[in-house]
Amino acid sequence: MSQDSRVILARSRVRQVADFPKPGILFKDITPMLADAEAFRGCIGWLAEAVRPLAPDVVVAIESRGFLFGAPLALALGVGFVPVRKPGKLPHVTTRVDYDLEYGSDAVEMHSDALRPGARVLVVDDVIATGGTARAACELVRRLGAEPVGAAFFLEIAALGGGALLAPIPTVVMLRD
Repeated sequence: MSQDSRVILARSRVRQVADFPKPGILFKDITPMLADAEAFRGCIGWLAEAVRPLAPDVVVAIESRGFLFGAPLALALGVGFVPVRKPGKLPHVTTRVDYDLEYGSDAVEMHSDALRPGARVLVVDDVIATGGTARAACELVRRLGAEPVGAAFFLEIAALGGGALLAPIPTVVMLRD
C-alpha cells in the first residue's frame, strides 16, 4: 500500500463526534482506525518509514493512547519502548516534570533509570493538541540525559498550535486537522 493510500485509509477511519466531551468540541475519535487492522497496520508502517531517518534508540510514549502507537512503532523500528505515565503509576524510582495546562497544571513521570545517557529518543503520542504533555515528555528525556531526536503523532489538531511548542525537535504527523 502506498504512503498516500495509507493516509487516505486512516483519515477515513477517524470519526468526528460533536459536543464531546463538552458542548462546542468536535472530538476526533481514532478508535475506528484502531479497530481496522489494515488501517492501523498502515498507520504504524507510515510512521515507521517517516521516523526511521531520525535513527532513534528508543521510543518513549505518553500515557495512555500513546502506548497504542508507541509499542508497535518501537517493534517496527527494532528499538525499545519506555512509558511516560501520570504520577503514581510507575513502581520504581521516577523522575517527574510538572507542566501548565490552560486551566491548571499536570505532571508526567518516567522511571529514573529508563534511558541511558545520550540515547536518541523518539517521543510518541496519539494526538498532539496544545503540546504541553509532549513538551513535558521531551523535558523528562533531557533530565535523564538522553536526547529527544523527534516526536511522532498520528493526528495533530493544527489550530491549537501544539506542534510549534516542540521546535526545534523534528515532528512527524500522519494526519493534520
